[in-house]
Parts: sequence; structure tokens; C-alpha cells
Amino acid sequence: MPPSGTKPPQRRLGRPLVFALLAVAALALGLALRDLVPDLAALKALAEAAATRRAEHPLLAAFSAFSVYVAVTALSLPLASLMTLAIGALFGLFWGTVIVSFASTLGATLAFLTARFLLRDAVTARLGTRAKALAEGFARDGAFYLFSLRLIPAVPFFAINLGMGLTTIPLRSFYLVSQIGMLAGTLVYVNAGTQLARLDSLSGILSPELVLSFTLLGLFPWIARMFLNRFKSRKVYARWQKPARFDRNLIVIGAGAAGLVSAYIGAAVKARVTLIEGHRMGGDCLNYGCVPSKALIRSAKLAAQIRHADHYGLAAAAPEFSFKRVMARVHEVIAEVAPHDSVERYSGLGVEVLEGRAKLIDPWTVEITDAAGAVQRLTTRAIILATGAAPFVPPLPGIETVGYLTSDTLWERLAGLDHAPKRLVVLGGGPIGCELAQSFARLGSEVTQIEMAPRILIREDDEVSALAKVALEADGVRVLTGHKALACGVSDGEKWIEVEANGASFRIGFDQMIAAVGRSPRLTGYGLEELGIPVNRVITTNDYLETLYPNIFAAGDVAGPYQFTHTAAHQAWFASVNALFGRFWRFKVDYRVIPWATFTDPEVARVGLNEQEARERGIAHEVTRFDIAELDRAIADGTARGFVKVLTVPGRDRILGVTIVGEHAGDLLAEFVLAMKHGLGLNKLLGTIHTYPTLAEANKYAAGEWKRAHVNPRVMRWLERFHTWQRGGSR
Repeated sequence: MPPSGTKPPQRRLGRPLVFALLAVAALALGLALRDLVPDLAALKALAEAAATRRAEHPLLAAFSAFSVYVAVTALSLPLASLMTLAIGALFGLFWGTVIVSFASTLGATLAFLTARFLLRDAVTARLGTRAKALAEGFARDGAFYLFSLRLIPAVPFFAINLGMGLTTIPLRSFYLVSQIGMLAGTLVYVNAGTQLARLDSLSGILSPELVLSFTLLGLFPWIARMFLNRFKSRKVYARWQKPARFDRNLIVIGAGAAGLVSAYIGAAVKARVTLIEGHRMGGDCLNYGCVPSKALIRSAKLAAQIRHADHYGLAAAAPEFSFKRVMARVHEVIAEVAPHDSVERYSGLGVEVLEGRAKLIDPWTVEITDAAGAVQRLTTRAIILATGAAPFVPPLPGIETVGYLTSDTLWERLAGLDHAPKRLVVLGGGPIGCELAQSFARLGSEVTQIEMAPRILIREDDEVSALAKVALEADGVRVLTGHKALACGVSDGEKWIEVEANGASFRIGFDQMIAAVGRSPRLTGYGLEELGIPVNRVITTNDYLETLYPNIFAAGDVAGPYQFTHTAAHQAWFASVNALFGRFWRFKVDYRVIPWATFTDPEVARVGLNEQEARERGIAHEVTRFDIAELDRAIADGTARGFVKVLTVPGRDRILGVTIVGEHAGDLLAEFVLAMKHGLGLNKLLGTIHTYPTLAEANKYAAGEWKRAHVNPRVMRWLERFHTWQRGGSR
């Protein structure tokens, strides 16, 4: 497939031409200035000869010096320091500084623009999703970094110009910061040029003492920033009295994925850690989300396989089962997994576990109220808020009267039923809604799924949504996309929901309804308002997961931007390490490679960009696709549906993103996650032996499809001629 999002052909052709012209100009100017070598005697002689011409034509001499300096810096020739000395010798301290200051800044800006025109698009495409994070960082701190670098002569002048051209720093900012940042160095070098006759060697100008002085000057902005941050912190903490001593090193609020990992890490490095949970250890994932839903999905899948046993050469049959027993198995699975997240296990690891409701009293004090109403307060150096999220209930008129279920409540409220709800409405077409709709349909419910958006799984590509819809409908789900829920109610003892589509409204009767339209972070009751911690949709944090108070962190669903168990655990590492050791070194949380999966049948798994996102962001990409219908193991298993779709940098094998739809897609994705995390391209995957016959071969075959699409036809023609010659020239 041809690249998408590429630049117009005329610009691509213009770049080689510009590059060639610049190379010729650099060569010509280098030859013209070949006498300007790092030799003190030659430099003095050149300055004396130029002084005579300057006396005769001062303005022309100044303009010539200015123009040559601009050209040298614009072409990134390593002659700027020597020219600065020469101009200082010719024009003196004041005029020499004026000429060099403006000429160097103008030349640097031209070099900056050249690098931006010739190289930035290619570098951005190569970086892929990382380019966005870098762009945001330079938009925020680019001027600061540039100013610091301009003060350090050990960093090559031309390297700064070219490197900054690859970033998103605005042209105006680059010019102004360069003009100011280079002034100190310009003064020193021009002054050295005025004393050229007294110099014994050029090494004196770049003595270790001078370089060290400039380096310390370059570190000044960083030191100033450190003190500024400390000042801001003191201002934030000003209204609070900091304890002289602390009871704990770390208190973690919430024992879900983020909280458990945070507490584990703290205990592993011998910190004194307290973990506080107000409800159930293991949080949503163990008790209401990942674990119970996957147990239900497995039972539902087996029921579907029995129903379609003829597909495997067996007799198809209506599965006989007790829904109550299915739900009992779900709770048995939860109980079997629970010891992994239990109070006993974490106590054994060295974590103090307290059951109760936690509230922040000040930035270092947490109040814990247990079930009996007893209250205790603990002080701590650092706090991690890992309070998770709860199902969002849409504000539909009458929804409270129909006794709705959520992904949190259905496991208890349906556990005693002998049969699955006869008529079930599922509100929401996201991953949770799709998983539950398909599972209950397979277990005998008449399921109607209502989604306001034009398609289910709206964050995935169109073809992924379409395939998922076909799969759900094949299992009996009535999928209503583009339908807006208006109200709920009960009439003559029957529950109903009213929906609207294309200007017409109608009612759908049901016995049970599951609200699965998303989850909202748990933000209230923890003292955030009293401390003034900013909250939007989630708790506001910086790149280090710090809140307004640098010793209070947030991780998991309550911090965003993802609501996955694995990203909560990922954030927990950064939050806990920064909380315990941030005084010495901090780590920015890394979101570059985030996988996720929807466990419908077939599964949908993704990492990095999909086509939809690449088009929206204008990121150039190529698409390689392998249909799982061609995979031997999938054919043998009767699961020959779905595909592997890989997005790569145009003309290269570097992976930008992968979408897999098929059996065990979530497991198959792991190989691509590893490849993206460690910079391995499709050629590496193609060169890796995959066991036959396995589903994992789909990944290798996708890499093979990319390789076939990038075979050089010219090489193939030469190889054909070679083999013809090997046969003696016969056809």
C-alpha cells in the first residue's frame, strides 16, 4: 500500500537540490577561507592585512565581515571562533561585538531554518509517537534549554543550530534567545581578538579555566530553576506546618493495581510503607473488572463452541448449564486469585495494611477512619493517591427507577439467578459494553446494545469496528449504533428505555440494564478540595506524577490518561520511585508504548498508532496487512478470521503501531510491544524463528508481507540476469 500522509512530491524533490547547493556553497567558502586556519601567526598576518583595507573602506569592510560571518555560520563551517577573534582585532570591542552578535545570530537562524526544512520531517517520522512528547517538551522548555546551551562553549555552535532546527521551538524564540544567550561568549572572544597581538597561543583563549567558567555560567539557569522550584514549593506549603519527624516514608491510598505495586516497591527498598484500602483488596480489577469478566467470557465462549460444535466435526447441541453455577464459578475465580492481593501477602512483604477510609489533613498527614469509627493519624514524607475509578452512570431521566446494573454491581446482583436475564439492554459500545453484550448473548440473553456514536469501539479503525459488530450480531446481539438514549421508566410493570435515531424515537422493553458507558475517577472524600489539589477529569499531575504538592503523587485511573490495569502498574513504578528518591533523581513517566485489548471474540488488540489516529495527526505511514484466514494454525483451530495490521515509517521497517483482530490477539500483541519498546523493526521479527504451527506465526508473516512489498525491483532484475548467466545464458 502506498504511503499515507506523505509530503507533496515537489517539496521532496526540492530538498536534494537545496542540499546540493548548500554543499557547493560550503565548499566554495571553505576554499576561499582556507588561509584562516588555527595558526596564531597566520591569523595575526591576516588581521594586519585586513586592517589596511578597513582604514580605506570602513563601511565596506564591516559589511564584508558581517556577510562572511553570516555565511560561515549559516553553512555550519567550524570557523566561527577564529572569525570572531579576527573581527575583534579589526573593529575593536564595541563594533566587533555588534558585528559578531548580529551576524552570528542571523547565520545561526539560517542554519536553524535549513535544518528544519531539510531534516525535521524525516526525523519526526522516524521518531513516530515519541515526536509528540518531544514537541510538547520543547514547546514548554525549549527556550530554557537553548539559553543554557548558548552559555556553554564546549557544546559546538553549529550543532546547537542544527539540532534546534529539528525541534518545534518557534523561530522568534530561537532568534531572541540566541541573540541574548551568545552575547557573553561573544564579548569574551571579541575582547580576546582585540588583544590578538599579545596572545602567545590560541589555547589561552580556550583555557580550562575559561571553559569551566562558561560551563558554570551555563549551569546557572539550571541552578536558578532549582531555586525557583524550591521557592514555588515553599509557597505551596506556606500555610501548612511540616512535621519535624515522620511516622512513615510512604502512605499509599487505594489497594488496586497502582496502589499494590506502589506499596510493593516501597517495601522492596525497605521503606516504611502503609497501604490503606476502604473496601476490598485488589481493587476493581480483581473484584469487578478484569478477573470476573474474563471468567464470564470463558464460560460464554465454551457455550458458544458447544452450540457450534458441528464446526469441529461434532454434534451441535444447545448447551445445558445453570447460570447460577456460571456466576458461582466467577466468584470462585475471584477467590482463587485474591490471595495474590491479600492483606496477608502484603503484610508478609513488609507493608502495613490498614482497612478504612483515608483523608488528607495536610500534605504530610493522613487520617484513617476504620469501619468501627476509630480514627488515627499518620504522618509521612510522601503520599500516593491510587483511588481508582467507578462506573459512570449517565444522567438519564428515570434511570434510578429501573434498577440499573454496572460492571461493579452485576456480579453480586445476578449471582442468584438460575437463568441469565431474558431481555438485557447494554448501554455503551466501548470495550466493557461489547464484552458483556457478547457474553450474555452467548449465555441465553436477548441482548440489545445501544451506542450513541456511529459505530462501536469508536477508538479503533472502521474495519475493526465493523468486524466486531458482525461478530456480536452473529451471537445474537442487536447492535443499535447512532441511537441516543433519552429516558428510562416502568409502565404496567415493564421496564423500558426510550431511544432516538434519525429523528424518530421508540421504546425497548427489558428485564435488566447494564450501564457501561465509561468510568469516572474517584476524587471525592479524600481531602483534595481542602488542600486545593487541582482536579479536572482526573487529578492534575506533571510528568513525574506529582500533584500541586511535590510530595503527593497520583497513579492509576485517578491520574489518567489511560484506564488499564497494566498502565496503572506502570505508573506506580514511577510514582513510588519518585516519591521515595525524587530528592536526588526523578523519572518522567513513559507512555510511548502502551498496549490494550478488548476481549470480545475475536479479540481486538492494539499498540501504538492505528490508521485512524495516524491520519488525524498527519503522520506519514505505510500499512502492511496479513489476513489470519491464511494462517495454518487458525484454519486447524477453526478461528480463521481477523488480521494483523502494522503501520510503519514509509520505506522503513520501524513500527509505528499494530492492530490485531483474532483469536488470542492480546497474547500475539506482546511480540510487537517488545519490538516497539526496544526499537526492533520488522526485519528482526522476520528473522526470528516462530514455532510451527502456532498463531504467533501471524506476526512473522505480517513482517514477510512488508518485506515483499519493499523488494527492490532493480535488484530482482539483476538477480534474474545473474541466474540466467549461471545457466549458461539460456532462458
